[in-house]
Amino acid sequence: METNKNNSTENQNQSIDLSETAVSDAATLGNSESSIISSYTVDDRKRSKIGLAIYSFFKRLFDFVSSLLVSILLLIPMVIIGMIIVCKDKGSPFYKQKRLGKSTKKELYHTIGIYKFRSMKKGADNLEEMLTPEQLEEYRREYKLKDDPRLIGYKNAGDGENGRCFGAKIRQMSIDELPQIFFNICVLGNMSVVGPRPILQQELEENYTEEERKLILSVKPGLTGYWQAYARNNATYESGERQKMELYYISHRSFWLDLKIIFKTVISVIKRDGAE
Repeated sequence: METNKNNSTENQNQSIDLSETAVSDAATLGNSESSIISSYTVDDRKRSKIGLAIYSFFKRLFDFVSSLLVSILLLIPMVIIGMIIVCKDKGSPFYKQKRLGKSTKKELYHTIGIYKFRSMKKGADNLEEMLTPEQLEEYRREYKLKDDPRLIGYKNAGDGENGRCFGAKIRQMSIDELPQIFFNICVLGNMSVVGPRPILQQELEENYTEEERKLILSVKPGLTGYWQAYARNNATYESGERQKMELYYISHRSFWLDLKIIFKTVISVIKRDGAE
């Protein structure tokens, strides 16, 4: 009994040390070509069920309280943003994306609706009509574009990449994500403040192994996450760095790591590090 307790304590301390090292390494992703990100291992995921249950309970409590307070504080600014979108491009100021949420007992691939402020022009889902063959290839590879012509206010090449149009501006400041705070985190509870980013089924199948898919879908997707906070668009699927960061977070998630990610996200948004 005495030995088991000591081993458990040593494993927990090692996990915390590993997560802190990975956070430090990931912070330099944008400036270093040879960034080191610790990969997850099977041993990392052998964690106490009771510990995870306690963590999940208090994480949901934090999600609900914090999202409710933030929603109240941002109510007037969100109304103003919605009115600006309607004036610039008409139609609904909101956009509902279908993404994969946490798996259920019946479904591995459980689809949820993600609410956002609309940063793109109406008809943006018609990729073949709105994108050039080169842009379409880039989108299908990374599921994002550096210079997206579908953004509201986009007129000339570079408007999206350089943040000159309205759609790019609200994306760079993550303003388009604000509706998720009230609808998805507070009311529906199908997202968390911190977690892996919500992705498409095709995106998941193309970039993760079968075992990794189950791991990704074992937790709620987040408004922000380890990958988004410390690398944002500087770590790609093509390089494999994004996958490593998402998987590392899930294997080492804790209150301390969540707090670090939240604070780093705020700093990244203010500085617009790696934003597109």
